[in-house]
Amino acid sequence: MNGKQLFIKRMSDISFSALLLVITSPILLVSAILAKIGSEATALYRSKRIGKGGQEFVMYKLRSMVKDADKMLSKMQDLNEGGPHMVKIPKDPRTTLVGRFLRRYSIDELPQLWNVLKGDMSLVGPRPQAPNEVALYNDYQRRRLEVLPGITGLWQITARDNADFDQWVRLDIEYIDTWSLWFDTKIALKTIWVILEGKGGEVSDRKPQLETGD
Repeated sequence: MNGKQLFIKRMSDISFSALLLVITSPILLVSAILAKIGSEATALYRSKRIGKGGQEFVMYKLRSMVKDADKMLSKMQDLNEGGPHMVKIPKDPRTTLVGRFLRRYSIDELPQLWNVLKGDMSLVGPRPQAPNEVALYNDYQRRRLEVLPGITGLWQITARDNADFDQWVRLDIEYIDTWSLWFDTKIALKTIWVILEGKGGEVSDRKPQLETGD
């Protein structure tokens, strides 16, 4: 990624994230109300994630789980199919009824457009992980941190809920090594189709599953 291409990518992120925030604001408002009704906690939650170069930032998301879902996780490790690097619980019982719908169509991720606007994330890139998960990375896996994390990426449109962590990393590094503006465009367009189909989001999460009472 050279300077000119990165500049174009950043300008595209700013333009499209701002536009999408305006367009989806009614959906965000209604979804936030429903998320609040479906949970005792706040509709919007904040979670620490690791971004480009190992920098920590606060990621935003609409709540899709019950209050204190993170505290329940320690008792559910036998259900976790993702291993130490990721949380992957099929039919996660912590997810609320409203949350299942929000996850199925990735509506819960709309607040991350603000992260993109701020420069913490990009529209397309590797998914950001929590600090405790990144702490387990080896040198190869840390290559995921060479670029800004994204709302969507190569993993989401090819494997969705079926990839293990090693496949996830391989796809992310493939994205980094073969990146182009056209590649980003293709991933973004394919993401729209995957979301409209509602594939996989309600089964096992490709998104962060740790939620707090913030």
